[in-house]
Amino acid sequence: MFSKWIEQLSSCELFHSISREELANMLECLNPTTCRYKKGEYITVAGERFTGIGIVLSGNAAVTKENATGNRVIMAMLGPGEMFGEMAAFSRTRVWPATVVAHGDCTTIFLPSEKIVENCERGCAAHRLLITNMLRIISEKAIMLNRKVEYLAIRSLRGKIGAYLLEQYKKTGKTTFLLPLKRHELADFLNVSRPSLSREMGRMKAEGIIDFHRTSVKIVDLKALQKTVE
Repeated sequence: MFSKWIEQLSSCELFHSISREELANMLECLNPTTCRYKKGEYITVAGERFTGIGIVLSGNAAVTKENATGNRVIMAMLGPGEMFGEMAAFSRTRVWPATVVAHGDCTTIFLPSEKIVENCERGCAAHRLLITNMLRIISEKAIMLNRKVEYLAIRSLRGKIGAYLLEQYKKTGKTTFLLPLKRHELADFLNVSRPSLSREMGRMKAEGIIDFHRTSVKIVDLKALQKTVE
């Protein structure tokens, strides 16, 4: 029944290190629901009852939130194999934290969260690995949100950029590195507009603090970059 989606599901972090044969057997146990949507249709609506962890099988979807003025802000774009709703899966509120909209014709699968943590009826050997993957995903998301709070506490845009680039410098141990986030993703992460981010990075380049081309960044003046976060 789900065999045609095995390729897409295999790329999902939830099924990391689980073989395709094990995954096919597991899906029979998890008994997920497959849904199709047209462009612009709502896949989930913030505040409505949670229906299960979602995974995009085909097409693209946008995770959105409304800001204080009622304008919709895109938080993330999802492609095949990417998840949504994992942070609400085991909460007491059991409601969707964000609205997900089909960005084109889109197919998704919904996994009942209780099926993930329950004892497997078929005794799937990979089910324990599934639980481990779920815990890792939630832990990494919590760490990322904690990092985001730290960046939000920095008042200046230059300080936010400097702190992020210094973090990448410490991770790689090199003054030249590739950014793990695209420009619009970095803007979302730092909670700033993409034009503002681009302008400030351009100023930092003109001042000889950094140099960059696409996703490649070089720290030219490390001391000057460190001063941006002081």
